[in-house]
Amino acid sequence: MGTTRTTSAAILLMTLALAGSAARAEIKGDAIRIGVLTDMNGVFATAMGPGSVEAARMAAEEFGGKINGKPIEILQADHQNKPDLAASLARKWFSDGVQAIADGGSSGAALAVQELVRGNGKMFLISGAGANQLTDEACAPTSVQWTQDAYSTATAVVSGIMQTSKEPWFFITGDYAFGHSIEATARDRIVALGGKVAGSVKAQLGTPDYSSFLLQAQSSGAKILAINVAGDNATAIKQAEEFGLADQGMKIVPMSFQNVDIESVGLKATRGDLIVTSFFEDVSPAARKFSDTFYGRRKAMPSQIQAGVYSAVRHYLQAIKDTDSDDSATVMAKMKATPVSDAYTPNGRIREDQRMVHDLYLVQVKTPEESKGPWDFVKLVATIPPDQAFRPLDRSKCGLVGK
Repeated sequence: MGTTRTTSAAILLMTLALAGSAARAEIKGDAIRIGVLTDMNGVFATAMGPGSVEAARMAAEEFGGKINGKPIEILQADHQNKPDLAASLARKWFSDGVQAIADGGSSGAALAVQELVRGNGKMFLISGAGANQLTDEACAPTSVQWTQDAYSTATAVVSGIMQTSKEPWFFITGDYAFGHSIEATARDRIVALGGKVAGSVKAQLGTPDYSSFLLQAQSSGAKILAINVAGDNATAIKQAEEFGLADQGMKIVPMSFQNVDIESVGLKATRGDLIVTSFFEDVSPAARKFSDTFYGRRKAMPSQIQAGVYSAVRHYLQAIKDTDSDDSATVMAKMKATPVSDAYTPNGRIREDQRMVHDLYLVQVKTPEESKGPWDFVKLVATIPPDQAFRPLDRSKCGLVGK
């Protein structure tokens, strides 16, 4: 009799514990709301903007538009690359029941949103912003930097160029967080490899005329011109081509360049350039299928940022489905425990510093003669594995590392 009572009591306790666990692990909101906050109409809109919204929708559609009976809603807003507006829009969304923000847009805006996220524990899936601080001193436990960052981009570009040239560099750098991060990282790498920087100049976002900057580069004695003006790359590179700098023996190096930039500038001005990207359509059959579907909807191939939005949102939604919870800490723990394998990357994972690490690709822009048609822009030079691509953890200033 005593054994029977003990067994019954144990079963009852176990049942109550499981019921309590089930009650805690639930999607508490009436919907799963993800806001795509980015530059919808400005200089970054082609690489982010409406294409990022489309990518998030594609991820949601893979789950049939709902998870465990709760609909998935994809919202959108334009922060116009203004940090104060980004923070205001994010604050309003969070108060209206948005559980996660995706993309983030420019680095200044993303850093402002991350400050909010650090305080309220909401999710931030960063794809557009590349400033190192996001997973360094400004890291947050429910925020992930998914796609690009200044360290990986600048280190790979400089390393690739300096395999064949040790000549002096000159930087035309965008006067904003990502531009500063790229130049600082690149300078460190140049010096470490025995090179030198002949000069640098800062340009405001949206600068229409780069002629004075190009003249400074020309007179500096530099032989490598680093175009480091994400958002204005097309303008700067076209004007460098018009100046005939390449014909005068100066190598033009775009520090942060994407397929949408090549589409804008053209193969003639960019042929032979080495570019670092985290995604291109021919990296795998899954990447090709995703890209072709995206092209059918947008009449353009996805940028690495847009592909990153798809991947981050998809991984987030899968974690909600797996845990039956929209609690940020629960979902983030599942995201970090689950490898990232999809059309964007076959072998990603989220590190302690909230950096999603994955392969990067060093590609070379094709000549017009090599291209087989629209959007056939690049060929693979080398695959850079995660342990070589991203900043080592032992150099991180993120307070989450080692905890």
